[in-house]
Amino acid sequence: MQPYRIAVMASGSGSNFQAIVDQVQKRKLDVSIELLVCDRPKAFVVERAKEAKVPVFAFSPKEYESREAYETLILKELQDRQVDLVVMAGYMRIITNVLVEPFFGRMINIHPSLLPSFPGVRAVEQAVEYGVKQTGVTVHFVDGGLDSGPIIAQRAVEIHEHETADSLTERIHAAEHVLLPQVVRWLREGRVSMDGRRVSVRK
Repeated sequence: MQPYRIAVMASGSGSNFQAIVDQVQKRKLDVSIELLVCDRPKAFVVERAKEAKVPVFAFSPKEYESREAYETLILKELQDRQVDLVVMAGYMRIITNVLVEPFFGRMINIHPSLLPSFPGVRAVEQAVEYGVKQTGVTVHFVDGGLDSGPIIAQRAVEIHEHETADSLTERIHAAEHVLLPQVVRWLREGRVSMDGRRVSVRK
């Protein structure tokens, strides 16, 4: 098979980035991580990338006049590296059509809830505050809306009695670290197809 090139976009500690790196290093995921894109140059995910010898494109959004301005640079980085799939793994900025259009169907995001419930920020806290009995993790295609793209896969996480946002976040992260590399593997193997909002995964 031809090399399958991915880029990861992240803003924080990068635990999902690390989960993908670990699977690649264990030879359980046959992809080449070509680039990390990070909007916070001092974020810990940048250190993770350097440790894994993954090239980094880090930038400060406030130094650009618009989202489109810095996304044009990101797009060039992705295209120069012939990236097949963009994985948004805790990237905390809404993206524009500069990236969405050329990568539609080839860009995924992971979100810490069972979408369409609790989109946006504070999803874990919202689930605890609302009193739902289960929440979970969703991986979906990116369509430019707020966590609104077609859903590829979900994994439920039960909410325990007297649950706190911190304890629930820890268990949601554990679910994310399994589900995200799995979906990347499905895409790499060509098992995912999309028809409108319906996504199917061939066994």
